[in-house]
Amino acid sequence: MDISVVIPLYNEEESLPELYTWIERVMQAHNFSFEVIFVDDGSTDNSWQTICDLRKNSDNIKGIKFRRNYGKSPALHCAFAVVKGDVVITMDADLQDSPDEIPELYNMIVKDNYDLVSGWKEKRYDPISKTLPTKLFNATARKVSGIKLHDFNCGLKAYRKDVVKNIEIYNDMHRYIPYLAKIAGFNKIGEKVVHHQARKYGKSKFGVSRFFNGYLDLLTLWFLSAFGRKPMHFFGLLGSIMFLLGLISVIGVGASKIYAMTNGLPYRLVTDSPYFFISLTAMILGTQLFLAGFIGELISRNSTERNNYKIEEELF
Repeated sequence: MDISVVIPLYNEEESLPELYTWIERVMQAHNFSFEVIFVDDGSTDNSWQTICDLRKNSDNIKGIKFRRNYGKSPALHCAFAVVKGDVVITMDADLQDSPDEIPELYNMIVKDNYDLVSGWKEKRYDPISKTLPTKLFNATARKVSGIKLHDFNCGLKAYRKDVVKNIEIYNDMHRYIPYLAKIAGFNKIGEKVVHHQARKYGKSKFGVSRFFNGYLDLLTLWFLSAFGRKPMHFFGLLGSIMFLLGLISVIGVGASKIYAMTNGLPYRLVTDSPYFFISLTAMILGTQLFLAGFIGELISRNSTERNNYKIEEELF
């Protein structure tokens, strides 16, 4: 199969028929073999029934319905597990992403040998309350990840199938799929300017909180990429430094008392010095950090089921 199109959605019943018709028209015009996987993320409208109705007229349509709303990352994770296409295209369901971009994205993967191509909505139809935080977010992501993309969070992306089969997306990590791909060893990451259309139906499902969560996820991903398999290298080093500083300080406090005693100088009890307690605190914190690193090392050697979602119905 040439292409798998993955479309996560939440309450988008109005746009789905038009979106699929558009995708089908593009695929037929370029003779692509394809599948479209809709992932209903716990919609409360008739989105799933709309998908079922579309399926009656096309075997190219497949679907996954969550029992409740989990988020975009879980939707992508479940779809990536079942895709069959050599190239995987992701797009949003709100008609703001244009299916007309699919052929060129496909060619960049197949002919130009990119592992991943991310869309860049250079001209956006979003309010400044959304575009300004997005620019700040992308600037930070570029700095941390070292990947020179203008729009990390663009829903319209193309992947070689090997990429989606070798990365794990959880929480809200869909924002950082290019970074996850880089960590997994897929380094040929490109960018394509894509057309951004004004929303035709419904309203945006994302609030201001996603920007704050995005920074927290970026920090988490940086830490995991640097120390996820070797937490002792971080906690152990920091703990050792603190313990040694505390030990040296304790020795210094004790040595100053011994010096005063042997030279007949006035002195106080060691416990009368605030430096003694500061030193002990540093040693205790150092020990705790070292133990945290040791426990983290043990945990990292045991895989956990982070992506376990309740699926109510499937269409395959």
